[in-house]
Amino acid sequence: MDNYGFLSILPPIIAIILALRTKQVYIALLFGIWFSWIIINDWNFLNGSIATIEAMVNVFKSEGNTRTIMFSALVGALLLFIQYSRGVEGFVNKINVLIEYFEKKQSGYSRVIIQLLALITGLFLFVETSISSLTVGTLYRPIFDKLKIPREKLAYIADSSSSPSSIIIPFNAWGAFIMGLLLTQGIDNPFSMLLSSIKYNFYPFIAILIVFIVIVTKKDIGPMAKAEKRTKETGKLLNDNSKPMISETITSYKPKEGIKAKSYNMIIPLLTMVLMMPINLAYTGWDKVDKYTSFSDHLSQSIGLGSGSSSVLYAVITSIFVSMILYRTQEIMRTKEMIDLILKGISELMPLALLMLLAFAISDACNQLGTGQFIANWSKEWLSPEFLPAIVFVISSFIAFSTGTSWGTFAIMLAISIPMANIHGSNITLIVAATLGGGVFGDHCSPISDTTIISSMASASDHIDHVKTQLPYALIGGAITTILYLILGFTSN
Repeated sequence: MDNYGFLSILPPIIAIILALRTKQVYIALLFGIWFSWIIINDWNFLNGSIATIEAMVNVFKSEGNTRTIMFSALVGALLLFIQYSRGVEGFVNKINVLIEYFEKKQSGYSRVIIQLLALITGLFLFVETSISSLTVGTLYRPIFDKLKIPREKLAYIADSSSSPSSIIIPFNAWGAFIMGLLLTQGIDNPFSMLLSSIKYNFYPFIAILIVFIVIVTKKDIGPMAKAEKRTKETGKLLNDNSKPMISETITSYKPKEGIKAKSYNMIIPLLTMVLMMPINLAYTGWDKVDKYTSFSDHLSQSIGLGSGSSSVLYAVITSIFVSMILYRTQEIMRTKEMIDLILKGISELMPLALLMLLAFAISDACNQLGTGQFIANWSKEWLSPEFLPAIVFVISSFIAFSTGTSWGTFAIMLAISIPMANIHGSNITLIVAATLGGGVFGDHCSPISDTTIISSMASASDHIDHVKTQLPYALIGGAITTILYLILGFTSN
């Protein structure tokens, strides 16, 4: 690897600036990749352009990258299955029974119980953030309206239970994507690294805890307190000049007509995928462990040494097969219909697969340029390692807030923060957690984040009102997280 010096930081900086100005993450990442290879090819535009194409092709040379992209596409098929089979609707109906029960209880705690149910529902649907936000918003909106709970509060709960749960429970596209990025940075056991980082990923836990405290104590602050006061005194669910974003459906794909909605048509496939993860990890890591250990030690070590990308791919394929058998035995779908749905589901998540492709490509380009190594060596002279976790968290937060994407932030920042951790002798697990937590925090605050927009839409809340009412809670969580990283930075080095 040549030493490109200051030039090595230009592609990611330009990618960030482009994303901020255009709000087009795909274009920004593609330009960053192209500019990287122009530099590597000594400013030869023809060779650099051809190298850019080859670099994206070479993403698939990595088995881990290919498995991750395949997993993300197949998750689209699984989500479409559970929607079309009325599994989501059946789950919604079960929740409605609980809602109706507590609605009949004319006690002061009914508002608390309903809000807690909304939070729990959002956490349970950790497989996909959009499904989580859409389900919570559209499902609970009528009962929130009846109980005179402001729409801003519903949007806040929907938003704060989607991304945080998806990063804490990484048996989903988030986990697969992050493992692919860690593998690109030379992490041999990315699943073990991801699991280890969860205990240091403070912001998602704090965000969920703040929602719980706000619900249970019935204490609000800032604009949310004004919204609660408005609804309590006037009955108005929205501000007078608000313009609610409205979505009347949980999913974009219509469920099949003429069949009964059953919750287990959603629960069984999702549980299958989650349960198959540790089984597959044990299977893929079994031969990597010393044969002379006890069975329990062998099992725990093999799970830690298993292939994360293989495990999530095998898990989603198994879940799809279980779904096909489940729906075929109920005569919900015929084989041809299921194949068509799989292809449709894959096509719907192609934008996500493309984002992964570009993210892996820019991460590899930054490795070729030595971006992380240059920044790490440059900062070694003046940056104290104790401050590194907090600084990484703040920078990741800024990028995610400005671009509206946590995934794009992960792609750019992990290529920089991991080499910095190595050079400064910092705890890599802690730095990975700070990078991921910053991405989630910034995305949570950002008005251009897809999850923030979807939460406003599903809750029929004014989008700006949602951002304003949520921001104080998010900032409190971010401030606490920064302090914790400062403390750990001084105590773990």
